[in-house]
Amino acid sequence: MAKIKLAAVSTKAPKGLNKEKTRARMGKILEELDELQNRLIAESKHALLIIIQGMDASGKDGTIRKVFSTMNPMGVSVKSFKVPTAEELAQDFLWRVHAAAPPKGMIRIFNRSQYEDVLVTRVHGWCDDETALKRMQAINDFERLLTEHNNTHILKFYLHISKEEQHKRLTERTHDPRKMWKYNERDFEESKLWNRYMEYYEACFAQCNVVPWHIVPSDQNWYKEYVIAKVVYDTLKSLKMQYPGLKK
Repeated sequence: MAKIKLAAVSTKAPKGLNKEKTRARMGKILEELDELQNRLIAESKHALLIIIQGMDASGKDGTIRKVFSTMNPMGVSVKSFKVPTAEELAQDFLWRVHAAAPPKGMIRIFNRSQYEDVLVTRVHGWCDDETALKRMQAINDFERLLTEHNNTHILKFYLHISKEEQHKRLTERTHDPRKMWKYNERDFEESKLWNRYMEYYEACFAQCNVVPWHIVPSDQNWYKEYVIAKVVYDTLKSLKMQYPGLKK
């Protein structure tokens, strides 16, 4: 697999792609996802884990709200991984992650994930390269465990936003009343570490590709949401799920 260089990947939708037609296709996909989710719950043979990573302001929250909010809430949930608690720090770094993995019949979305332990920790020098490599090997083993022993299908999305678009969105949080609650002064400091984040994201793509990554152009929300919805739809459709008959 060729190494992914993010600087060479566009952050925008393909030229000429019609926005309104894409939104119309998106609407139809969301309608069909409702049916596919019902079959996932009813059959209870598969689990779906969706990992969403990206820089601050890449649109993780908005994407989750747009793509998954029409689903049956009994069958989908979101787990956000914040700074580890004292109890979590006393365990191995995957302990809290494994506990949040989806059971069969469920969709679980990780808003940030196990990859934070080989991203932000490396950017800030809290984790050396040798430890990071061991952690990435453990992540690969963890993802194999889920896929091979629990019939869990894993989709990993990196929301690929440009530095310019990120700065624009972070700035909006300082004066838009609807977005001020998201403002964190540290976000601008983290943005200054952009190149280091890109370096370590690319390392994740290269070292943790047992389950492939989807690099999603994310400067335009309508295209980002469509791409993710389409991948989720194609994945669930490919499972050829059926409703079980009457229980005897």
